[in-house]
Amino acid sequence: MERKYKGQSLFSFPSDYTVIDIETNGLTAGVCEIIEVSALKVRGEKAVDRFSALIKPSRPISRFITRLTGITNGMVENASDTEEIMQKFYGFIGKDILIGHNVHFDVNFLYDNLLSHNGLILDNPFVDTLRLARRALPTLPNHKQAAVAEYYRIPTDGAHRALRDCEICNACYLNLKRDSIK
Repeated sequence: MERKYKGQSLFSFPSDYTVIDIETNGLTAGVCEIIEVSALKVRGEKAVDRFSALIKPSRPISRFITRLTGITNGMVENASDTEEIMQKFYGFIGKDILIGHNVHFDVNFLYDNLLSHNGLILDNPFVDTLRLARRALPTLPNHKQAAVAEYYRIPTDGAHRALRDCEICNACYLNLKRDSIK
């Protein structure tokens, strides 16, 4: 799918931004669904606000996804629908620069959902901490968020829940920024 108005990928280190993360019931944007969306608003490198919501999918969550994320069908049974949550999420992020690890995955899902459910365009610029990590830490055996967090001794308990992943990503980002600007 062409994402004509998708925001620009930046290689920069802003101090004001919003970290984003999603959990999905599969890996294919446009086919699979977002089951959790979170964001951490940062100003002057300090977290100032949080957004997190579960979303009721149209089909059951697989055991694999439940084992990975801890999100069960019971947890999303009474959750709001995609349209309502995406509208709130869009209002929360505003026009902020978005930051995430392997953020193209998240941005593509969010772009598709905002457009199809709400008629909204996600054109925010974004920074990918995966890209920053590859440049700053070339000797790591891999650059998954868990590996970057381990390198910086950032605890990863609760990973694969969207808000916790935002917090881990932000801690990684701040370390990468510090190491890159030296």
